[in-house]
Amino acid sequence: MKCTIPRRKRKSRSQDTPSRRWQKETMIKGIFVGTALALELAALGLFIVVKTGAISANADQRTPRIERWAAKTSLRASLQHSGSAAIANPLPATNENLIAGIKLYAQDCAICHAAASGNGSDVAKGLYQDPPQFHREGVEDDPAGIVYWKIAHGMRWTGMPAFGKTLSEKQLWQLTLFLQKMDHLPPVAQRAWRQVHVAAAAQR
Repeated sequence: MKCTIPRRKRKSRSQDTPSRRWQKETMIKGIFVGTALALELAALGLFIVVKTGAISANADQRTPRIERWAAKTSLRASLQHSGSAAIANPLPATNENLIAGIKLYAQDCAICHAAASGNGSDVAKGLYQDPPQFHREGVEDDPAGIVYWKIAHGMRWTGMPAFGKTLSEKQLWQLTLFLQKMDHLPPVAQRAWRQVHVAAAAQR
């Protein structure tokens, strides 16, 4: 004689649906409320830090790590989004274009990035953040489009201005060309570069 165990009937999904739906909605609301509260507390904390002067405004101290991270991360994302790395310099590397770029550099860049002598100006020494000194850390290996983008648009969180509104398209590319060729200039352009000096009043 077989002994059969009666099976418990399964509850239909429809019976649990309202309860489960309520639980799910409650959980989602809790996540949103918690996230909003966390953001508000973070904003309040940042406001207090700034308002109380905990983040110093002076330019003669080391750049905070979070600020350096934000500046570099933002710059990399902007450059990637712009697609500028794929843009080639349309100008040929003639002495005329190179010397024009050298003159522009002497006029607008040498005071921060040093001249051929490598002597930094007082402006460069006191600038926040430290500008690269191109006689020892140039941008020759950077794609031309990247160099052009930085010159034309400038960079936030640095002292790098945007020259896109003050220089012509051709001038921007001439300056880019010189920076690309700075460490291997032809003789005529090299002589012109050696004659570039930061104004004596701006250096020591």
